[in-house]
Amino acid sequence: MASASGLRRIMEDIAITTSSSPGQRWLNLGIGNPASIPEVTAIWQRMTAEALRVNFASVSCRYGSSRGTPELIHAIVNYFNKRYDWNIGPQNVVVGPGSQMLCFIAAALYTGPSSGRSTNLVIPLLPDYTGYQGLCMTPGGILGIEPDVQRATGRRFRYQFDFLALERQKDIGMILLSSPSNPSGRCVTSDELERLIYAAETADVPLLIDNAYGEPFPSIGDALLAPIWHRNVINCFTMSKVGLPGERIGFAIGDERYLHSMVSFIANSALHAPQLVQMAVARALDSGDLDAVVSSAIRPFYAERRKLGERLLHSALPASVAWRLHASDGGMFSWIWVEDDWFDDGAFYQIMRDKGVFIVPGRYFFVEPENGSRLGAHARQCFRISLSTDEATLREGVCLIAEALAEMQSGKS
Repeated sequence: MASASGLRRIMEDIAITTSSSPGQRWLNLGIGNPASIPEVTAIWQRMTAEALRVNFASVSCRYGSSRGTPELIHAIVNYFNKRYDWNIGPQNVVVGPGSQMLCFIAAALYTGPSSGRSTNLVIPLLPDYTGYQGLCMTPGGILGIEPDVQRATGRRFRYQFDFLALERQKDIGMILLSSPSNPSGRCVTSDELERLIYAAETADVPLLIDNAYGEPFPSIGDALLAPIWHRNVINCFTMSKVGLPGERIGFAIGDERYLHSMVSFIANSALHAPQLVQMAVARALDSGDLDAVVSSAIRPFYAERRKLGERLLHSALPASVAWRLHASDGGMFSWIWVEDDWFDDGAFYQIMRDKGVFIVPGRYFFVEPENGSRLGAHARQCFRISLSTDEATLREGVCLIAEALAEMQSGKS
């Protein structure tokens, strides 16, 4: 926890580079922020203004419940029971200061040394969100299952679960994955989810599903599964990708045996999540405005942006380069694999940086890629670009990516 992750070092490099180069124009395709969509901004400005006017004294000027404000807990319970025909109560919900913090809390509670043995945080399908690799305070306590890589036609490829490798693991403390995945955009299927739940049941551990890009909000994708209620599943949700990344509000829904301890952890560490924004989120859920803006603005924006990004990549990237695009089901990113020996994601990052473009090297989404694996150089042959930037930046950035790949291939860089 005292060391910055690889991706955080990249983000720090971007911040330092841009701030120390006044007047230079930078194209940031590495950014993880959601797109700035006017309709979304307007909803949150209105909801926050109402919360400020009505609730400021009662929530911002007082301590509150570690589980979450009663108003937001009530709104979450009603929303999920109505939408998915669940039968949850307040005991099944906890609100935290961001979904990443909730993932950390679960990892701290359910992995690591306990009762004479140590259990691992298992990521069942690499690559996955690089932030997960900072969740475990036990050295070597994170285990990533390497995928099967399937090449497809039309410069496509896709990662597949290696369930046999997952089922061979003996010291599982918690299973964690995002769907759609950051970075690849891959969604878990119903059959795959059944096998993941089976693995969690067999080990009697939680399966934490991070729905940061999935259902019901922001619902960025075409093959999204509805969240499932199961005694071994903790579903995690965030307000970040629906326009509030800076407010650090997320919530988890799960069996009381898991959620009770998570509430205690928040009480002992942070006391509770920020409360004024909780009131704004409760209003957005109760009024239906959040669902409306997801349907009318967020989903259409990213659907069109993903199509645009794929068109740009296919039209611009050199035909002579062995590049492939992961077959995305959703999310905010494009994930590119350059299957050539001369390509290295770290060197490519530096070349793009020199051209005034930021991308994210792929190695940071794998667990300990430097130690070698059956994937060979794959983890160093991928990179991620964001689709949430403005259209002009995306178009120019993709052209410069194509230029850099051609230069690397010819040996000029």
